[in-house]
Amino acid sequence: MRAKMAPQLTPVVRTFLDSRPGFLLGEETGVRAASGAVLPVLDPSYGTPLAEVPAAGPEDVDRAVRLAGAAFADGRWRARPHPERAAVLHRIADLLQANAEHLGQLESLDAGIPYATARHLAYGAAETFRHYAGWTGRLYGDVNPTAPDVHSYTLRQPVGVVAAIVPWNMPLLMAAFKLAPALAAGNSVVLKPAEQTPLSALLLARLALEAGLPPGVLAVLTGDGTAGAALVDHPGADLVAFTGSTETGRAIQRAAATGVKRVLLELGGKSPNIVFPDADLDAAVAAAGATAWQHSGQICFAGTRLLVHRSVHDEVVERVRADAAKLTVGPAFDEGTDLGPLISAAQLRRVSGYLDLAREAGLDPAGRVLDRPGHYVTPTVLTGVDPHSRLAQEEIFGPVLSVFAFDTDEEALRLANGTAYGLAAGVWTRDLSRAHAFARDLRAGTVWVNTYGLHDFSAPSGGAGQSGLGREHGREWIHAYTEPKAVHVQL
Repeated sequence: MRAKMAPQLTPVVRTFLDSRPGFLLGEETGVRAASGAVLPVLDPSYGTPLAEVPAAGPEDVDRAVRLAGAAFADGRWRARPHPERAAVLHRIADLLQANAEHLGQLESLDAGIPYATARHLAYGAAETFRHYAGWTGRLYGDVNPTAPDVHSYTLRQPVGVVAAIVPWNMPLLMAAFKLAPALAAGNSVVLKPAEQTPLSALLLARLALEAGLPPGVLAVLTGDGTAGAALVDHPGADLVAFTGSTETGRAIQRAAATGVKRVLLELGGKSPNIVFPDADLDAAVAAAGATAWQHSGQICFAGTRLLVHRSVHDEVVERVRADAAKLTVGPAFDEGTDLGPLISAAQLRRVSGYLDLAREAGLDPAGRVLDRPGHYVTPTVLTGVDPHSRLAQEEIFGPVLSVFAFDTDEEALRLANGTAYGLAAGVWTRDLSRAHAFARDLRAGTVWVNTYGLHDFSAPSGGAGQSGLGREHGREWIHAYTEPKAVHVQL
């Protein structure tokens, strides 16, 4: 089963695909599902079969969690001196960089990410492991100010077995975001990539073993929602770390409540990007398009609601539309492709359905589904959208940008905070007081001022409202994978 492939695929990638990649369980990297079930992996650029991977069931999940639990219990990873754990994480980063071309090609093949971008994401994954390698020796405790005859202190210890479930939009980077802090803190991890995009995670599993991660500390299972549900439900999983849709996040939270499990949820967004008349319009227009069209709009923090002061509204809309019309939509490996395919036929139907909603509302979406193999839709800029409509309130996850005019700062803030989400927001203004006031009052886990999409490992990232629980990046991230323990010693 092989899709139409670009001729520049490396021998490593071709060999990897031909090897029928399987689960990582213990020290074995080609494990098949106990049931023998398989999942087809499709190439979204052409809609054709690319490979097959095993489809995990409850028996496979049970084995993976038990292996991870045994590895945690015997201390083969968490009890190692922190410089040794750091060295392994650095070696994983080295191997990610050395294999960036191969990993980038896998990301392009099953996720449809244009290759020029996909390779850089592999370097981002490497930097994630490097950053958290430095945290292995920085999990400080505290001395607690109790009675004079009591020595009280706090230890910060790993949680245990982490069930990590990652999405399909940036699969390798999202896997690194979960694995690096969890492993740095001393946990064991069972990773389940999205069923649509399992390939880079399976190669990452091989690289982790090559780097010296002890067998059993990491398991990687491919499968669909059945495997994810079994992993969340398993009594041996101590924490569930999930990135994906708000709907799935709610289901995970309900399931985890039964076992009183901790959850980290990075969910959907409908982020506002606010442009005031005193803004640098060149920079604001460029950023508005860049964030809305990145990965064909399949990014949770994308600024999909563009709020523009009425005095510059028409100019901004015209310029954003003109820039969008210059973009080339095509296969991930085609030279010159700006926007790749949507991930699947189902996602294409979803986005097409929102374009139909726009037409029914009397709007004129320029975006259209392309009549060719693969899952392609061109970008569209919508004006005149009802702020209370589904187009304004629901996460579309496609290249659809809704623009809203406002007259006052108060109206802009009301519109910006007028959804159930609260993942991110952007503010474009030269007014320092306004910038700080909006940064304070916007209901969002991240606010960018005169930029959009900037991320740094030193700063926390996460959402308010229906956009999730907990934070990634920063000290909050690694602390989320530990738990404090109080110790009281009577002197």
